[in-house]
Amino acid sequence: MLRKIKSFLFVNASEKQTVAKNTFWLTAGTVVSKTIRAILIIYAARVLGAAGYGIYSYVLSLAGFFTAFSDIGLTPLLTREAVKRPERVSAYISTTFILKIIVIIATVIVTIVAAPLFVKIDAAKALIPIVALILALDSLRNFGFSITRAQNRMEAEALLNVATDISVVALGLFVLFAVPNAYNLSLAYAAGLGLGLIYVIFVIGRHFKEAFGAFDKTLVRPILYAGLPFAIMGLLGSFMINIDTVVIGIFRTATDLGLYGVAQRPVQLLYILPQLISTSLFPILSKLIRENQTERIKRMLERSIITVMALALPLTIGGIILAPAIISLFFGAEYAGAVLAFQLLLLTLVTVFPGNIIGNAIFAYDEQKIFIVSTLGGALFNTGLDLILIPHYGIAGSAVATIISQVIANGVMWWRMQKINKLSFHGRLWKMSAASVLMGIAVFGLNAASANPIVAIIIGIGIYFGALYLLKEPLLSYLNPKGLIV
Repeated sequence: MLRKIKSFLFVNASEKQTVAKNTFWLTAGTVVSKTIRAILIIYAARVLGAAGYGIYSYVLSLAGFFTAFSDIGLTPLLTREAVKRPERVSAYISTTFILKIIVIIATVIVTIVAAPLFVKIDAAKALIPIVALILALDSLRNFGFSITRAQNRMEAEALLNVATDISVVALGLFVLFAVPNAYNLSLAYAAGLGLGLIYVIFVIGRHFKEAFGAFDKTLVRPILYAGLPFAIMGLLGSFMINIDTVVIGIFRTATDLGLYGVAQRPVQLLYILPQLISTSLFPILSKLIRENQTERIKRMLERSIITVMALALPLTIGGIILAPAIISLFFGAEYAGAVLAFQLLLLTLVTVFPGNIIGNAIFAYDEQKIFIVSTLGGALFNTGLDLILIPHYGIAGSAVATIISQVIANGVMWWRMQKINKLSFHGRLWKMSAASVLMGIAVFGLNAASANPIVAIIIGIGIYFGALYLLKEPLLSYLNPKGLIV
């Protein structure tokens, strides 16, 4: 029995087993990591207050904003090419690593020089060197993960992420107990990421040694050309995600940043759910595309989209109903002003969840040029609406801008996917929609009766899946990762 468990968790035996194994590790690793990190976020929000937490949240958003410039599509490109061209994996690792180092150095310099020009909050300006350090460390860690993903070793990525987050949280909690302020907490975060990079180097050290010995200058132009559309998508996507915080920092106060950070973080945590599925499927999907198995790809994508929609619908409905209770329970009454923005941002789940699956599929098809159109449109609308709405409506206006921009960006990607491989799943949504409404009615009643939100969530989950079972929705078989591979 022990041998079977070990074989399932650490050996790639077949396509279905590999996807199941990868999904298990990514899910378990993410749940553990984010649970650990949530402890730090909640405690930091309570100890630092809305203004102090706003500065810390602003630093992380700036780091995320500039991190996109430090990749230019190299990380996902390495994963894809290592799967497609295993005979040249050493050359791809070495060449992309050298390019990565050059881009990181350039990005750090640009961050230190450019960030002070638009950062209006004095307390945040002092943290810009830490922002540069965070983006460099995180970018190098992600490069290491591109290697483990290409090898279908998601167990390594999961364990490394957990170890990193334990380091981040341990150092963060020490700072919050000893010298609580946004500067020290940001420094502790960077130190934890530094330890995480050391862990990654230890696990895949052999490949880092290869990184300096197999450089192939003939690959530089093909890598940059192939990665350019995805790089632009990453830059614009990061811009679209983080521009809200940047504009809030220009027009509003540090307290508003803290409120928006509290509204945004739980939703961003939920965004990880479809990423777990799409990341696990990506190597298999790339292989099926290479083999031109169109019908298998179509069924896999349809099942994946149905699965993530089955998660998005109840999370959106239940989250909106329980939003005031959730914010109060975890962050305290000081953050009541975050409730409306949190409710609005939850509406993005129904577009972001399927959009994540579609985006990964488009990249696997090597059709990533459409990302330029989708993310450019979303970024322009998001920025324009932020500039119009935030000065008048604050963080609620920012949330509305995010909803509209996400609809535009994901709508363009959906249109392109239908041209590549026409998908159809809308007729399958009525049962999960009915189950979500039934769950929502029950949760609304429990909330009106002042039930503990955790209890309401547990009961709501039971009602939702119970309704799916009674409606004989085959979705339940897809929730087993092997059910996504046909």
